[in-house]
Amino acid sequence: MDPTGKIPPQPWMTAPETRDLMKALKAGNIEARFIGGCVRDSILKRPVRDIDIATPTEPEKVMSVLEQAGVKVIPTGIEHGTITAIINKHHFEITTLRIDVETDGRRATVAFTDDWTVDAARRDFTINTMSATEDGDIFDPYGGLDDLGRGSVRFVGIAENRINEDVLRMLRFFRFYAEYGKPPMNSEALVACRKLAPRLKELSGERVRGELLRILMAPNPADTITLMKAENILKQILPEAGDVGRLRSLAWLIERGIILNDIETDPVRRLGALIKPGTSKNDVDNVCSRLKFSNRERKHLLMMVCPPKTMSSLSINSASSEKEIRRACYHLGKDLVADKALIEWAGEISTSPHQKPGRSEKWENVLAAITAWQQVRFPLQGRHGIELGMEPGPELGRVLGIIEQWWADGDFRANEKGCIEQLRQKLQQNDSDLTII
Repeated sequence: MDPTGKIPPQPWMTAPETRDLMKALKAGNIEARFIGGCVRDSILKRPVRDIDIATPTEPEKVMSVLEQAGVKVIPTGIEHGTITAIINKHHFEITTLRIDVETDGRRATVAFTDDWTVDAARRDFTINTMSATEDGDIFDPYGGLDDLGRGSVRFVGIAENRINEDVLRMLRFFRFYAEYGKPPMNSEALVACRKLAPRLKELSGERVRGELLRILMAPNPADTITLMKAENILKQILPEAGDVGRLRSLAWLIERGIILNDIETDPVRRLGALIKPGTSKNDVDNVCSRLKFSNRERKHLLMMVCPPKTMSSLSINSASSEKEIRRACYHLGKDLVADKALIEWAGEISTSPHQKPGRSEKWENVLAAITAWQQVRFPLQGRHGIELGMEPGPELGRVLGIIEQWWADGDFRANEKGCIEQLRQKLQQNDSDLTII
């Protein structure tokens, strides 16, 4: 096959590490081309994150050639033909051309081949089948260039067959549409996804999590999530999802509505906006367990969707004073307070798109106060209570908590001396009626 286009020199192609790798492969008489995402994103003038390389040479020989050239090599997936070359901390994934011998919807048994077109035929979408030489010549066996230009995310071959080979391709289809697609969506793919949607339950939580969070990271995920809801996809992986309007408004706020350098796109925040308000703690826990969230992510999502009743006095709205905001930031951390404010604001917009004059300015002031917060440290420690005659133990912690609440209610103005004096007074009063947050 002759090349059908050309990529002009890219920074990642001309980087010393890339040149050294390609030089080492060429010296070993190994043909190699860049493949997949780095080619696709270079054509669109998007940032390239990962550099993947394909070759007809089997992995053991590739490893031998690179090691002789002094390149560090790791056999990351050698049974599937993949190794990782490392030069100056730059990672290059190199995979031998292959063909699927057997698939079960989750994993494949492969055989190696020297046919570039056969290897391209086993890939998921036409826009991922393009390869390019070191000089930038593009090889495009399945019309990926045209599809990329049209914003068409199209399976290679018959959509239903490709999904049955690997069920994750259903979610990848929606993710690539969110990142690269333009309406209308490919009808054959939609029909196949609708038909095979129940098979999504066969996937591991880690695989579902990876694709779902990447869909939520798209600039405007709401359109894609709406399609997933309509095609019975979302019900299979996130039945707790609610109205997409709040997610749409949140994405708009972050991408276009406000400009605050300290607030970035966060997929867990967007997931919190997507889950139905009023969802129970048990249901949110189920979401976290299914998606294999870390303890930190679990806590983050729980606090956004169903905070404990003891936190009700720390809610943030557009009328919150700077003192209330600082108090909330102290107890919850400013990242979570910003998330709660953004979701609350997005909820307002989704239900009342025509905001009253000055409403946005009030919310922007709230977010500015949150981002300006600098964490402070409570001046007292256990030793201060012991020095005043208290015994170590739970009662000491309870009393210090009362003083900490007093200090926070006073906008953190009291210094160590003032807090000790307050502690002395409370001990003298033997006051045990106050409630700690």
